[in-house]
Amino acid sequence: MSRKHHHLKGAEVISCCLKYFLFGINILFWLLGAAFLGIGLWAWAEKGVLSNLSSITDLGGFDPVWLFIVVGGVMFVLGFAGCIGALRENTFLLKFFSVFLGLIFFLELTTGILAFVFKDWIKDQLNFFINNNVKAYRDDIDLQNLIDFAQEYWSCCGAHGPDDWNLNIYFNCTELNPSRERCGVPFSCCVKDPAEDVINTQCGYDVRLQGELDRQKYIYTKGCVGQFERWLQDNLIIVAGIFVGIALLQIFGICLAQNLVSDVKAVKANW
Repeated sequence: MSRKHHHLKGAEVISCCLKYFLFGINILFWLLGAAFLGIGLWAWAEKGVLSNLSSITDLGGFDPVWLFIVVGGVMFVLGFAGCIGALRENTFLLKFFSVFLGLIFFLELTTGILAFVFKDWIKDQLNFFINNNVKAYRDDIDLQNLIDFAQEYWSCCGAHGPDDWNLNIYFNCTELNPSRERCGVPFSCCVKDPAEDVINTQCGYDVRLQGELDRQKYIYTKGCVGQFERWLQDNLIIVAGIFVGIALLQIFGICLAQNLVSDVKAVKANW
């Protein structure tokens, strides 16, 4: 992207359009990052994590609040550096913004390439990740809601099938299991009846005591890993378009910041 300068009496000045456009974009990211960070911290406060930080490691599965904390934190830092850097014409903050954004872009690109090259390994890790979260299903309400959403959205049950719920202490089929949910599955595995307005949270009770053909009448029998792969294949263009769009926005932001740095240096050189 070429640098755009206005000339006044032979001296170079900083483009106001470039400066305030970069400022405007980053103040939105800054505020959005602060909102995400605030939601994450609020969720942790509601769960008592902030009063007992050691509880962060107690959950065996994935805590969805981490997404809000990490994404919000990154957006907050980037937005702050870009916003204040553009407003104050601070080359250090602008360079930090460019390098940080470039590092994120590089990590995304590397992750994409590695995911394509090591597809089987990624699939194994996905299986491991889902099974770990199945084990911790009742340990955290946010994780529970995330699993329920995934199973309902992709019409699936467990990583490979309903029997994966044997990994959970409440749903396993061992004779010593006193839980009423023994040999069952969560309600999100159930095939929904369009005529029902109220969700039957007990629809999965004892369903795995039945044969494979009988199960299909009541619950989804396909695993979430396979359903997710099919969803990716069916929506490959949309998913690729989103990633390309994000990459182009990152490159655009880097170019804007670098052009503004060049403008600031050009002005300082004429002092």
